[in-house]
Amino acid sequence: MDHSLTIEQQKESLQKITNDLIKPIGIDRRFHIWMAFLTMVLVACLYAYYIQMREGLGVAGIRDYVSWGMYIANFVFFVASSLIGMLITAVLGLSGAKWITPIARIAEIIAIGFAAVAGLVIVSDMGRPERLLNVFLYARIQSPILWDVTVVTTYVLISILLYFLPLIPDMGMLQRNPTLPKWLRKVYEILSINWKGTPAQYEILHRSIKIMAILIVPVALAIHTVTSWLFAATSRVGWDSTIFGPYFVSGAFVSGISCLVIAMYFFRKNYKLHDYITEDHFNKIGKIMVLVSLVYLYFNINEFLVPGYKLKSDEAVHLHALLAGKHALLFWSVQLFGLIIPIILLLFKKIRTSGPMLVISIFVVLGSWFKRYLIVVPTQEHPFLPIQNVPENFIIYKPTLIETAITVGSFIMVLMIISVLAKLFPVIPIWETAHEKGIHEPEKLSFD
Repeated sequence: MDHSLTIEQQKESLQKITNDLIKPIGIDRRFHIWMAFLTMVLVACLYAYYIQMREGLGVAGIRDYVSWGMYIANFVFFVASSLIGMLITAVLGLSGAKWITPIARIAEIIAIGFAAVAGLVIVSDMGRPERLLNVFLYARIQSPILWDVTVVTTYVLISILLYFLPLIPDMGMLQRNPTLPKWLRKVYEILSINWKGTPAQYEILHRSIKIMAILIVPVALAIHTVTSWLFAATSRVGWDSTIFGPYFVSGAFVSGISCLVIAMYFFRKNYKLHDYITEDHFNKIGKIMVLVSLVYLYFNINEFLVPGYKLKSDEAVHLHALLAGKHALLFWSVQLFGLIIPIILLLFKKIRTSGPMLVISIFVVLGSWFKRYLIVVPTQEHPFLPIQNVPENFIIYKPTLIETAITVGSFIMVLMIISVLAKLFPVIPIWETAHEKGIHEPEKLSFD
């Protein structure tokens, strides 16, 4: 950081930073086309949900035995991916890692998108969604479902605050920028809550961000721990485990980081942010991905080694289905292409660059989603109750077109949230970037 810049140099540097980071902002023709495409796909998915509401959950392949299918696997994946906000903003931010500045806001956008839609994913699994209010009206503190609803809602609110608070100085500076649409400058003026960049305001801002960053750590750990308890609190084979809390949390970091890498690559390339999101960021994120993936690999080994060593009769049936039975191809593909091979490849610095990491992250995201599917579905195919005198489609679970369309719809909503936020607000903090470049009072320079 250079603290010896003259006022003119600071003005020129701030002008360049501001122009670079606000260039993508605004509702242009490409954004209209993109949102129109997403809207058309979402309408088709909502029609699939209408069919499910009309005909019942049977059209989704969900029956008495396999009562949780793609929907719950998707919910677990969404909750997992949302933890990236906590990892980047809280864990790395509180540790003093300055290099996260250009990617922290991107991580929070991802967190908001996935966490906000996670609740709707749960609704898609309900046969009578109009009874959702009963969860709150007749809540029982003993129910893990109530815990899950509570921590998800709390996490969304804190994530929104962690996204909004660092935006205040940016909006304060941009409210008079003539290159932005007038209506957007008015929005900035309202949301900036009279920001002037005084030392007192900065002190309050830094303290508020720090408090939120501290608060989000236990809430983020709780959100996925409680989700894991929805499984582990039962006596079902494959779920009856004491490691599910840390197992789910470590897996959440893996899927969240891979989503972040994909978003970093997109924003860097399409928003021309190569000077701000550099190859060094991909290198550092790649190292973190190796670390959390190794922890997750340890829990994966523990998940199967212990029951495999004891090999109780019911566990044997479940493990055979995963390792050598009907789910073997998917199981080994997930372990190899979604975890083991990425770990090996990312050990090499040449692979920890933007292009290779994009490809690896796509495989990791797919592997993370199918891993949740393997957690949710196979264990329900081996119930304690005997399966006798029931139709064949009650015994064998297969994802249907309706179920797939509704699942795709949830991803479309996440993309919509991310797209809108990225077009209304800078995806990289202007004021923090300016401070790191030696610009001490960017508000005064921008107001001059």
